[in-house]
Amino acid sequence: MADLLIELFSEEIPARMQTRAGEDLRKLVTDGLVEAGLTYAAAAAFTTPRRLALAVEGLPARSADTREERKGPRTDAPEKALEGFLRSTGLTKDQLEARPDKKGEVWFAVIEKPGRPAAEIVAEVLDGVVRNFPWPKSMRWGAGPLRWVRPLHSILCILTDEHGAEVVPVEIEGISAGNTTMGHRFMAPGAFAVNSFDDYRAKLKTAHVVLDPAERREAIWHDATQKAFALGFELVEDQGLLAEVAGLVEWPVVLMGDIADDFIELPAEVLQTSMREHQKFFSVRNPGTGRIEKFVTVANRETADHGATILAGNRKVLAARLSDAKFFWENDRRTVARHGLDPWLDKLAHVTFHARLGSQSQRIARVRALAGELAPMVGAEARAAKEAARAAKADLASEMVYEFPELQGIMGRYYAKAAGLSDAVADAVRDHYAPLGPSDAVPAAPVSVAVALADKLDVLTGFWFIDEKPTGSKDPFALRRAALGVIRLVLENGLRLNLDRLIDAQILRHQIEPLEDPEEKSLLKELLGNIAEHGVFGSAVRSLVEKLNDNPPDWLDAIRAHKPDLSDDLLAFVHDRLKVWLRDQGVRHDVIDACLAMPHKDDLTLLVKRARALGDVLATDDGTNLIQGFKRANNILAQAEAADGVEYSYGPDVKFAEDETERALFAALDAAEARIGPAMIAEDFEAAMAAMAGLRGPIDAFFDTVQVNTDNQVVRRNRLNLLARIRDICLRVADLTKIDG
Repeated sequence: MADLLIELFSEEIPARMQTRAGEDLRKLVTDGLVEAGLTYAAAAAFTTPRRLALAVEGLPARSADTREERKGPRTDAPEKALEGFLRSTGLTKDQLEARPDKKGEVWFAVIEKPGRPAAEIVAEVLDGVVRNFPWPKSMRWGAGPLRWVRPLHSILCILTDEHGAEVVPVEIEGISAGNTTMGHRFMAPGAFAVNSFDDYRAKLKTAHVVLDPAERREAIWHDATQKAFALGFELVEDQGLLAEVAGLVEWPVVLMGDIADDFIELPAEVLQTSMREHQKFFSVRNPGTGRIEKFVTVANRETADHGATILAGNRKVLAARLSDAKFFWENDRRTVARHGLDPWLDKLAHVTFHARLGSQSQRIARVRALAGELAPMVGAEARAAKEAARAAKADLASEMVYEFPELQGIMGRYYAKAAGLSDAVADAVRDHYAPLGPSDAVPAAPVSVAVALADKLDVLTGFWFIDEKPTGSKDPFALRRAALGVIRLVLENGLRLNLDRLIDAQILRHQIEPLEDPEEKSLLKELLGNIAEHGVFGSAVRSLVEKLNDNPPDWLDAIRAHKPDLSDDLLAFVHDRLKVWLRDQGVRHDVIDACLAMPHKDDLTLLVKRARALGDVLATDDGTNLIQGFKRANNILAQAEAADGVEYSYGPDVKFAEDETERALFAALDAAEARIGPAMIAEDFEAAMAAMAGLRGPIDAFFDTVQVNTDNQVVRRNRLNLLARIRDICLRVADLTKIDG
C-alpha cells in the first residue's frame, strides 16, 4: 500500500476561502480516485495562506482488473439496434458472444479492463481537479488558460511505499510536479525535498510553517489568553476572527499592545468592531472596569526586536482608525444631547426601506402600531413599546452606524439612553433585531419582545404583500430568518398569540396606510386593533360603519374585500420553518402534521405543547400499538361507509354488545372520554394523550375476539358505530391519520 501527498503552492489564498478549498480538494481527489478504481484508507486536507495540501493513506499499487458482462439486443434484431449497442460498449461485432435466452439468442458483450498503476490514475485525477477547481473567484496570469485563486507556483505530488517515494509524473500548463516545497516566505524561503507526509509536516515546522490550521488556531488562542492573563486582563472571545487570523499566517507570533488613553472611553463595542473589521485585532478587556484597554495582533514572523516595530506601526494605524470612531461617537452624542433622536428620525423619511414598501419612516410607523397592539399580549406597557419602536431604527441615520452597520441596535441603546429614554426602551432598541441566528439569545424583557416581534412580523407581511417570497435557496430579504425569529420569540417566552389575526391586521396596514386625515387614521387604528385582538372582520367593519353613520371611507372597501389566502400562505411558511426547527430537536414530521391539522394552529405555543405530548406517547409501546388499532378501526370504518353509502356516527349502544371484550371497550371509551374532555379544555395534553394511550389494551382485545362485519346487521351497525366512536375520541387529541406506520 502507498500513501499520496499533494501540495498546491501558490500566492496568498484569502483566509475566507481556505477551509472550503481544503474540503473541495479532499473530496474531488478522493472521489476521482475511487471512480477510477483506487480505494483508500483515510484522507485529510490542510491549508495555509500559501498552500493546499492533501494526504491520502492506504492506496493500492494499481487498480483492480475489471470484467463486465452487458446484455444486448437479440441476434435477429435490426442492424441499427446492434450498431447502437456496439457504440456503447466500444467493441466490434466479432467480439460479441451469442447466448441463448428466453426469447431466442441474444448478443452479450464481455468488457475486460486491466488495472492501471496508481501513479497514472493520480496524475489523471489531479490534472482534472486543478483545471476545474471550484474557487469562488479565480484569476489567469501569463499567457496560459489555467485559472487559480492566485498564481500557482509549484505542485508537489509523491507516492510513498516501503520502497521509498516516487514523484507522480504530472504537468499542468508548464508546471511539473516534483518532491520539493518552500518554507516560510521570510524566515525560511529556501526549497527542500520531502519523501512522505510525516517528513513534509516535520520539515515545514522546521521551516517555520505550521501546516494544520487547527494547530495555528490553538497556538494563537493559547498565547493570547496567557499574555492577557499574565497582566490581569481577559481576551474577548471571537471564534470567527480566530479562524480568519489563522488563515493569514503560517507562523503565528502573538503580540499585545496598549490602546491609547484617548480612546479607552469609547464604547467597548465600538473598539471591538473597529479593531476586528479594520485591523484584525483581538480585544483585551479589563475585568475590573469592563473596558477594552489592550489589543492582540498576530504577526507572521519573529523579529529581532520581539515585535516592537510591528506593534509601533500597528498602534499608529489603530490610532488613526479609532480617531475616526471617536469623531463619529462625539458627533452623534452632540446631536442627541441637543435635539434628541428627532433629526435622525426626520432623515429616515428620505431613506427607502424598499421601493414598494415605502421609507424607513413609514416602516417605523407600522412597527410602532403593531408593537402597541402586541404589548398587552406579551405583558408590556403599550406606551413603552411604541416609544421603543419609534426609536429602534433611529441609529441607522447616525454617523457611527453608517461607518459600522454591524453596530445597529447596539449604538441605538447608547443613543436612546443619552436621549433620556428608560432602560426598558433602550434595551428594546438594542434587542429588537434578535435573534439573528438559531443559536442567538432571545429577548425576554416584555418591551423588547413586543418590538422584536413587531419588527419581524412587519418584514414578513410586507414582503408577502408585494409577493417577494423566498424561492428555493434564494432568500434575499432573510425572511426564513425572520420567521424563525418569530417562532423562537413566541416559544421561548411561552407566549399565547393568535398569529393569524396579527398577520391579517398587518397585511391590511401595508395595503391601506399611510392615511393623511387624523380622524381616518384613528378609525383605522381602532379597526386594525380589533382585528389583531379578536380576528373578527365582519363585526369590526359593521361597528365602524355604524360609527360613521353609513358614510364609510374608500379604504374600507379594501378591508371588506380582504381574503385570508395571503395570511394563510404566510402562516404556512411559518409552520414550515417551525417543522424544520422542531425536527432538529427530534420531533417527528408526521407528529407535527398531526397537530397542525387541529384547531388553533396559529397558537405556536399550544401547537408545540400538543406535538411534544403526542411525540412522547408515540415513543411508548402503548402509543405505537394504539396507532395500529386506530388505523385498523379507521380503515374498516372507511371501507364500510364507502360500501354502504352512509356515515356511521349515530352512536353505539352497549345493549347490542355480544362479547365481553366489546363491553369492556364501551367502558374504556366512556372512561377515556371523561378524562380527555376536561384535559383538552385545560390544555393538559399529557393527560389527554395518556387517556388515549390507555385505550390500546381494550382496542387490541376487541379486534382479537370480535368480527366487526358480522352477518347480524344490527350488531354490525352497532360495532361500526363503536369504531366511529374510537375514531372521534382519538381525533379530539390529534389527527392520527397523519401518523406514519
